Parts: sequence; structure tokens; C-alpha cells
Amino acid sequence: MTDRGTEQVTAESALYVFAVCKLPDPSAFAGLPGVAAGEALRRLRFGELTAIVQTVRAADFTDEAWQARMADRGELERYARAHHDVVSAAAESCPTVPLPMATLYHDEERARQALLDETERFLAALRRTTDHSEWGVKVYAAAPAASDPARTRPEPSAGGSRPTPGAGLAYLERKRGAQAQRERRHEDSLRVAEAVEAAFQGLATAGRRLRLHAPEPAGTSHVQVLNATYLVAEHRAAELEPLTRALRDATGARIDISGPWVPYSFVGEV
Repeated sequence: MTDRGTEQVTAESALYVFAVCKLPDPSAFAGLPGVAAGEALRRLRFGELTAIVQTVRAADFTDEAWQARMADRGELERYARAHHDVVSAAAESCPTVPLPMATLYHDEERARQALLDETERFLAALRRTTDHSEWGVKVYAAAPAASDPARTRPEPSAGGSRPTPGAGLAYLERKRGAQAQRERRHEDSLRVAEAVEAAFQGLATAGRRLRLHAPEPAGTSHVQVLNATYLVAEHRAAELEPLTRALRDATGARIDISGPWVPYSFVGEV
């Protein structure tokens, strides 16, 4: 969709596209800075839809500039937040399809034509997500104890280097017991994740599993066993909290939900 990467940017300015909407209210994003201070956000009509756009300095979005930005966490976060603020403001005023950060075209005419070519996809995404929001669900199970009895080697007999009689067998039994305990814990975690996922799938219009986050820093007591996101109709959103409480009580797991969000994860599947 974007011109970036297909042609070298040589003009002084380019057009940044944040989202595609139906009848956005311009007052919803009038006070936002977007990604280019001093340049107003505006609407770009194409067919029956409207894009939210902003003129930016092309030099700020060359491949080299963007790679440098990707390496600067603070700068990248600033751009991501600016992009998200515009998308969220548009979504509050009308059904909205968010576009990926740094969707850029050389000029209005090229943007209009490219967006027109994608009209059917945008309309399908709007049909899928209108009156819906995205909700995140993360499930954490208790982490295994730091001490592992299987790591305790057999004690040598008094006055010698040889293990005491029976110590080797006891060590092997402890090791087998620890392995069996890890397997049971893993199977229990899988069952909890599947139960939670099935419950939220029953409430949601669609759902997606995401990559599990890395283990929390040492000293924390939980490991993530489910990281998922769901597309939920607005009239069913009030059911999420009671469902989460019931699942916590039934499984004993820590279950965190977040939202509502603009449904970024569900506009690319149509």
C-alpha cells in the first residue's frame, strides 16, 4: 500500500496516511499534532471513503531516517503514540480502519488512486469491525519454585568421597519426581490456557493467539501461558469483567484483560 521501498523519495514533501474512515468528524482530531508539528491533519476523500492524512517532510521518512528511528526507542515510541492518537480520535467519531505506522505516499493523487484500489478491502474490514473493539487477554500461571530438589547431589558418606548407601537411588527418585511435577505443571497450564481461550472465543466475534511474552524478571512469581486478543461486539463488552472473574475463581490463574482498543489486529484478515 505504501510507496516507501518501491521508489526513492526525492520530493520535499510526502503524504502520511493514518486511517481510512466513513464520514469522520474533523473536530475529533483537529487539535492533534500528528507526526509533523505545524502541519494540519486533514481529510482526503476517495470514492465513498475518507482517509485521515498529513503532509510530512519526505526527508524524515527515507529508509535511512526510519531505520535510525527504529533504533531509538524513545523516538519510535513518540511516533507510535502520535499515530495511535490520530487513529483513536478518528475511531471515536466513526468506523475506522487503522493503517500501519509510516504508510506514506508521494502525493495526494497517488494516495487517492492507491486507496481507491483497496476500497473493497477497506469496506470488508469496516463491515467486520464496526461496533466492535479489540480486547487483550493475558493469562499467567504460578512459576515453578526456584529450588529444584533434583539438583541436590547425593551426600558422600562420613569420612569418604563415596555416596552413602541408597543415596544414588534416592537422588534418581527425586529427579524423576521433579520431572513428573514439571510435566504436570505444564499440562495444567495448557489446560488453563485452553479453558480461558474457549471461554473468550465463545463471547467474541473473532480471536487471535499472539506470541507469548518473555518470562518476567527474576523474582516474579508468574509465567505467561496465554497471550491473545479478541474482537468483541460493543453490546457484549460488559460481559468481559464477569467472565474474567469467573475464570479466575475456576482456574486460580492470574488473568489480565485490557481494552477497548481500535481493532488493529482484525483489519488485515479480510
